[in-house]
Amino acid sequence: MLNHTAIGERMSRDQAIGLMLLAASIIVILAYIWLIFFPPIHGVDIFILKLTGAVAVAGIFAILGWIGYTLATTPPPKPIEEIEKEIEQELEKIKEQEKTEEKQS
Repeated sequence: MLNHTAIGERMSRDQAIGLMLLAASIIVILAYIWLIFFPPIHGVDIFILKLTGAVAVAGIFAILGWIGYTLATTPPPKPIEEIEKEIEQELEKIKEQEKTEEKQS
């Protein structure tokens, strides 16, 4: 269940930050809607829409560019056959160690 704090009880730091983020988000949403639908200055609504579009496109292509950079600079993984050979070699070493321990005891 959710732990709701009653009025007068002390909020944790995370809860206070969460409440501030919620309040700021609501204020920004309301201000954005007001600027788009009821612009105080002629042309502000178009500017806000252009700015929103530019930030959205730049953000999407920045993420896409980061993915491309990561793919281009990351070395390819080892082939499965090579990994299987390494595992087999390690298993052989362990078996040999067990045999030598059995002979010693």
